[in-house]
Amino acid sequence: MTARFATPEEIENWNDYINANPDGGNILQGREFMEIKQKSGWKTRYVFIGNRAMAFMEKQVPLMGKVWYCPKGPSTTSVKDLQKLLDNLRPFAKKHGVFTIKIEPELDHTTDMSSLGLIKTRPIQYNYATVLVDLSPSLEDIMKNLNQKGRHAIRRAERDGVTVKAVDSTDENCQTMFELFQETSAGAGFVIRSPQYYRDFYNRYGENGQLFFAYFEGKPVAGAYAMVQGEKSMYKDGASVRERTAYGASHLLQWHVIQWAKEKGSKEHDLAGCPPIAEIKNPDHPFYGMGRFKTSFNKTVTEYVGTYEVPIRQLQTKLWTKYLEKIVRRLYFILHKESWY
Repeated sequence: MTARFATPEEIENWNDYINANPDGGNILQGREFMEIKQKSGWKTRYVFIGNRAMAFMEKQVPLMGKVWYCPKGPSTTSVKDLQKLLDNLRPFAKKHGVFTIKIEPELDHTTDMSSLGLIKTRPIQYNYATVLVDLSPSLEDIMKNLNQKGRHAIRRAERDGVTVKAVDSTDENCQTMFELFQETSAGAGFVIRSPQYYRDFYNRYGENGQLFFAYFEGKPVAGAYAMVQGEKSMYKDGASVRERTAYGASHLLQWHVIQWAKEKGSKEHDLAGCPPIAEIKNPDHPFYGMGRFKTSFNKTVTEYVGTYEVPIRQLQTKLWTKYLEKIVRRLYFILHKESWY
């Protein structure tokens, strides 16, 4: 298999190539996500190895070389297949000044990766452990497949007068979502990005992205943003007021997201992040509440192998993984109040 950069014509139709990958690709490998990241200082590299499409975010690290990050990729189905991809990717990346590559292949967490010569690192994307909802059945059957708690919450919210609307990503609606996000992050203890980042994100996907609000007594009490690409959809952002004024509002909101995604052709809906399998019932885990909510739509947690460093230049990669990456990420957060990635 030959490694090469995509042509301008191929980039124009990039999502079609990602969707044609063996596992159906991933939304975070799509052109929209990559173009959003360009606004944060990353350069996008669209690459083919044979007929396999994969997108990389690139940054220059002074005195070291280039870092490539392949969010939720490369698309692969086995260790043997991944080995073939890496055998071709390594010399290609080295030729273009890369010293290390960070990958997140969606292989099951029990997969033995020891033969690949990789370095396990901390996860970047929250959905290295996640909950997937099968959207291939009818809506009636999807509802039947939810656990009793999920069905009860949806029906209770409807009965109590919660309503859900799909809304345009106007400046006003984006600001409302950001304010809900601020409340959620304050309660859960995670960091969010700038209002402009979310505004850009929500407007980049066009008809393949949708912002939703749940209302109770005329006020927005929860919000969600979802995207669809090919036969996959993803619940990207969710937020709600800290004071629980309406039981089940977030469940009803997600049910409307599921209906929208199915109408757009999705057959697999990613609820995007929960505690790993070993921690899903641990009340002290920071994502415990998130896990309880998402497993009410499917009790099975899907966990992937996580994030690995692919050494291109051994010495630089060791320095990066042991010391420099931590320093770079910390300094970037101090200066910009958001993640380097």
